[in-house]
Amino acid sequence: MIDIQQHLIPSGTPLREALQRINSLPGGAMNLFVTDNGGRALGSVTDGDIRRGLIAGAGLSSPVDEVMRREFLRVPADAGDEAVGLIAEARRRGIRIVPAADASGRIVRIYDLSRLRSLLPLDAVLMAGGKGERMRPLTLTTPKPLLPVAGKPIIDYNVEAFASFGIENVKATVNYLRGQIEEHFSVPRAGIMVECVGEPAPLGTFGSLAYVREGLTHDNLIVMNSDLLTDIDFEAMYRRHIAEDAAITVASVPYTVSVPYAIMVTEGERVCSLAEKPTYNYFANAGVYIMKRSLLERIREGERLDAPDFITSLLEEGVRIAHYPVDGLWMDIGAPDDYRCACELMDKRPRTPQSAD
Repeated sequence: MIDIQQHLIPSGTPLREALQRINSLPGGAMNLFVTDNGGRALGSVTDGDIRRGLIAGAGLSSPVDEVMRREFLRVPADAGDEAVGLIAEARRRGIRIVPAADASGRIVRIYDLSRLRSLLPLDAVLMAGGKGERMRPLTLTTPKPLLPVAGKPIIDYNVEAFASFGIENVKATVNYLRGQIEEHFSVPRAGIMVECVGEPAPLGTFGSLAYVREGLTHDNLIVMNSDLLTDIDFEAMYRRHIAEDAAITVASVPYTVSVPYAIMVTEGERVCSLAEKPTYNYFANAGVYIMKRSLLERIREGERLDAPDFITSLLEEGVRIAHYPVDGLWMDIGAPDDYRCACELMDKRPRTPQSAD
């Protein structure tokens, strides 16, 4: 967490003190925000603003108000589509430190865009209740989401990814060896307290969603298999979801089937055409979904429900479903060979700092 007070400076503070404050900021951050007696933000100041002010004739004893920028980028305290756009604009303008202000103009939070990629108005659910039977014997005593990949549990990569996109209300649905996962999340991970929600029995990929309705804060939520390794751009997927006005947007990965034989197209006893060793390209379900929260009302407690069945029922009703192709890393750790490959891959990838605000 960023200490807000490090970045706030009272109106009337001399430039000499402002420079000293900027010089003491950690991690190369260079922004201060000038506030009035009520704590409301009046302007932004950087070392560059002070330097230009001194060149223009200000003195080191001049008040910081003389050089501050009264128009500066800030985001609303409640994340929403406006915040998403403003964070994107800050990135385009090369702004690293962005404040969040409440309705009265008081700065309530500071975001460091070297660690934060967006502020998506999404809740998140990680599905972590499966037995991981294909991964045995590794999963006989350890739930698959907690298997280490490059020294870190699989599920933590996904929690960190959520945090980097400003998603903080995260739940994990648990069943098999749930006590271990609950213990794991008894402390914050990537600055997030993940809430574990128990399913009374194995209920399929979507059946457990009947138990996460309480405590959701946004109109949309992201649902994800906890045993995935992916660097999917959640912001781009969210934008696709909103632009398509979809009930559900499904992340997809390309899947190619090559047939080593000549395939015949027949009509009765007659051969109509022959394709020599054809290749067929498809999109496969990647196990990541953004969905409208209202859809959870369709899922009954105790009912076993898999994602394909749920989505198929929506399609039969004419509900709009979109897909978002994953461009980058995507690995489904379903079998021992997948796990070994994931460990080797992540051992070689450069480490990135954990997301923080």
